[in-house]
This record gives sequence, structure tokens and C-alpha cells, in this order.
Amino acid sequence: MLDKFLFKQIDNSSLIVFRVIFGLLCFLESVGAIFTGWVKKTLIDPEFTFNFIGLDFLQPLPGNWMYAYYVIMGLFGLGIMLGYKYRLSIISFTIMWSATYFMQKASYNNHYYLLILLCGIMAILPANKYASIDVKTKPSLKSISMPSWCKWIFVIQLFIVYTYASVAKIYPDWLDLTTPKLLMEGKRHLPIIGEFLQNDFMPYLVGYGGILYDGLIIPLLLFKPTRKLAFYGSLFFHLFNSIVFQVGIFPFLALAFSLFFFESKKIRNIFLKKKTLYTGNEISVKSYKLILIGLGLVYFTIQIILPVRHHFIKDNVLWTEEGHRLSWRMMLRSKQGATFYKIKNHTKDSTFRVNLNDYLTRKQQRLASTKPDVMWQFSQHLKEEHKQKGDSISVYITSSLSVNRKAYKKFTNPDIDIANQEWNYFGHASWLLPYNSN
Repeated sequence: MLDKFLFKQIDNSSLIVFRVIFGLLCFLESVGAIFTGWVKKTLIDPEFTFNFIGLDFLQPLPGNWMYAYYVIMGLFGLGIMLGYKYRLSIISFTIMWSATYFMQKASYNNHYYLLILLCGIMAILPANKYASIDVKTKPSLKSISMPSWCKWIFVIQLFIVYTYASVAKIYPDWLDLTTPKLLMEGKRHLPIIGEFLQNDFMPYLVGYGGILYDGLIIPLLLFKPTRKLAFYGSLFFHLFNSIVFQVGIFPFLALAFSLFFFESKKIRNIFLKKKTLYTGNEISVKSYKLILIGLGLVYFTIQIILPVRHHFIKDNVLWTEEGHRLSWRMMLRSKQGATFYKIKNHTKDSTFRVNLNDYLTRKQQRLASTKPDVMWQFSQHLKEEHKQKGDSISVYITSSLSVNRKAYKKFTNPDIDIANQEWNYFGHASWLLPYNSN
């Protein structure tokens, strides 16, 4: 039964078309980051970047070389789209995209993380077996079928993403529409639609519509009688997100996933009319099937565990941010911080407040005012800077936060020297004050 479910050969039209769209979107994301100024603002202008802790070796290239980096990454995206040296193109793009993701947190985005996962998945799939330059140069590669697990790996991944996104919204500030109202207020400036988004029904649409869509879309796409209606719902949902929230390529990528839910015949008739439709019923079990199944179980176990880890960390993730990343927690809160860094220089016996403008961009300042890991990293940066001058220092942080426009509460213990604290990778930072303590 398992062999039939995972290794039965099915038509590969959906994967081939998805490869073309996926590669195009990778290209557009890369060159778009240059032309919109994202590369300059995020990777070139800052004095330094806040990388994921433990990956300090990942740093932006000096000068304007990050432009060349993104151009090369875009070319690999085209290689994916055209199926040119596909394996090299997808693996290279995956490495380069992952590196830029982990070297900076100023523009953290769940969608960027999803793209890493999808690149990893695409790297092991036979996505260049048809309508590719690889097949033109080596006809023996050509195939019109693929194992069914190539489809189900996308379905399961999407089910995990959407389910956790739905569950994460089931908390008081979302259910009473506080957060959706703030999201809509933040879009008042948009031309033409800005005022329309302030209508009373919009928070209900965003709030409860978001929960229902995320929770139901995969089952509805899998069920044939509701598939077409679910697709039209996806079209509205993702175009709305693209226009209102401006989340890059993700809405179009999400729509492309629909290819794996519709019949192969329909996909072929629309996109690949010259392709022969595979109608066989062959079950092709490879000798390495146990390794493949084992790796799949490990991968999806990690995907299931990561989003719930915050339940095992002290205090509320909305307050501490611990366990927030890599967890499909999207647009769930608004935070403002009033944060001050004080340095006590033991060598010179002096104390002074840090002027954040001397070190950080506006965007980085917002991070350093609300994110504990960035606070710790900035404290380490200040410590290292003074160490190079021969000075021994302590760094104390006085911070108050407001979550979803509620009253400000004290966030950090101002009496603890953050610069000389060890970072707890898997637990709670002891210098953070509990949300209910003040």
C-alpha cells in the first residue's frame, strides 16, 4: 500500500510547469531585490548585519559586491526555469539564498524561509525531465512521469505551513480583531484602496477569513467537488495579500502550488499541449526507498516540531519572540519599544548612553528595541568594539514594550550586564522580565 502511495508513477506535467514558474519567481525575487533598493538598504548600507546567532561567518560581501551576488543568483533562477544544468542551478540558488537569509534578520520573513525549504525540495526532484535544455542536450533524460511522492511532498509541506498559520491566529488579540484592525490601519496610506480598507467589515475578513482560509484550503483543494471553488478563493486571497501587504513573490508562488491539486490532463492541456500524457499504472520502487522514506520522516518531524517549540519556553512568544522564527507565525502582532543602551566602561570608569544612530539603520534600531536576540547581539558588538580599544565594558539595557498598542511594560532587567551573558539557543533569556510581572 505504501509503495503504491509513494512510488506509483504519475504524469509529471504539474512538476514541469511548477519548475518553470518557480525558476521565474526566483529570478524576479533576485533582480527585484536590486531594483527596489532592498539589497542596498538591507545588505550594503548597514555598518554590520544581525545574522542568525552562531552563523557569524555569514557576512555581506564588501562594497557593492552584493549586487553581483544577486545578479548571479538571478541567473541561477533562470537556469532553474529553463532546466539548464538544473541540479547545479537549483543547488547553487539554494545555497546563495539561504546564505542571504541567515546573514541578516532586518528583513526576516516566513516566506523567505519557505523559499529555502522549497529550494531544498526542488533540488531532489526530477523537475528537468521535460521541456528543459538539459533534455535537449541529453535526450535520454526525458520522462513524462514521476513517482507520486514528488507531488505529496508539496502537499504535506503546504498542509503544515497553512495549518500552523491558522492555529497561530487563534489567540485573544486576533480573535477580538485588535491585530487585524491594526493591520488595516497600517494600510490607510495606500492609494485608491487605503480608505476602503478602513471599512468595518475588513478586520472580520482579514481576521476570521485568514483563520478559515489557512485551516481549510489544503483539504478543500484535495477534495474534487470543492477544488475549483477553493482555487478561486486562493486567487482572491493571494491577490489581496499581494496588493495590500506587498509580500513579494509569495502570493504567486502559493497560487502555483495549485498545479499539484488539479488533474494532470488539465495541466497538460493548458500548459504543455504537445506533451504525451502518462496514463500508465507502473509502480517503480527504487532500491533506496527506505533511505528516502527515512529522510522524509525526519524532515517532516522537524517541520512539525519547530513551530511548537515556543510552548516549551518560558513566557509568551508574542512577548519574548523566543520560538517565533521558523514557525509560520505571520503578521500576528505589532510591537513598539522604548529601549536605551547604557555602557559602563570599567577601564575608564565612565558611564554613558549609546546613540543608536551612530551604529544602526532605522530598521535595525526597531529590531534592537524589540527583539531579544538582536539586543544581545548588539551588546556583543559594543563589547567587541571597546575590547579592540583595550576597554572592558558592561552593557545594560532599559527597555519597555507595547504589544498591539497595549500599555508599555518593562521588558528587560536593567541591572543585568547583557554583554557578559551567554545566549541560550533553546531556552529563555533570564534577563527578560515576565509579561505579567509589571
